[in-house]
Amino acid sequence: MVDDTNKEAKPVDGLSADEIDAVAQRKAGSAKVVHEVIRLQGDEELDRPLASLIFSGFAAGVAISASILTEAAIAARLPDAPWRELVVGFGYTVGFVLVILGNLQLFTETTVTAVLPVATHPTRRNVGRMLRLWAAVLVANMAGTFLVAVLMAHQLILSADHLKAAIELSRTALDHPPMEVLLLGMPAGFLVATIAWILPNARGGEFWIVVLITYAIAIGGFSHVVAGSGEAWLLALSGGTSFASAIGGFILPALLGNIIGGTGLFTVLAHGQVRPEIEE
Repeated sequence: MVDDTNKEAKPVDGLSADEIDAVAQRKAGSAKVVHEVIRLQGDEELDRPLASLIFSGFAAGVAISASILTEAAIAARLPDAPWRELVVGFGYTVGFVLVILGNLQLFTETTVTAVLPVATHPTRRNVGRMLRLWAAVLVANMAGTFLVAVLMAHQLILSADHLKAAIELSRTALDHPPMEVLLLGMPAGFLVATIAWILPNARGGEFWIVVLITYAIAIGGFSHVVAGSGEAWLLALSGGTSFASAIGGFILPALLGNIIGGTGLFTVLAHGQVRPEIEE
């Protein structure tokens, strides 16, 4: 018997050159290819000027606030029914579509893209570059969501009915003790990290991937530090909680949970599956 275990898989005989080309175009990239695509993307992000990271992160914070605005607009028009949350959850996806497909800097995406270059080449320089990007993007994201929360609280960009709905949604989202927020942040971090991993093989389905995964975050009640920070700021600005509670009770626990889920779980597993291959 001929041992062909080391032979590269090839299309069967009898296919034309055009058909072989079509097979190659439809073939999804291997885990090693996806890993390298994301690593190179992350390396480019780590080299971006600080000002670029801050402006992009601020724009992402503003854009992702479209989630709570859209949720509030939907909720204000729906009756109090068991299916209400399932419909409102679609509004949550809007901000993520704007940010991710707009290539803006979102902190929870960087738990994969900025970490793979470090995992591949764990040098002091790379760790420093990663921490620099994380700090700049996180602060800029928070500033963007805070600005929109101020505009919302003063009814400059939404009506009184929509503000009431937004505050009710924010109160529900923040109605968890810190440890529970941390635990709910882990699935959110993991799921957003999967978006970065899946997109290189999306082949035109990027929109639906973002919508599907972020809808799962919404209906699962998981804690996303950036999207949720807008709700935390709004509740604090409206007198529903203190800023100390908004930061210590939601933002910091959600941040830690997102990092654990995105970097500690997904990125470690994603890198671990290809590490033996890239070290050959």
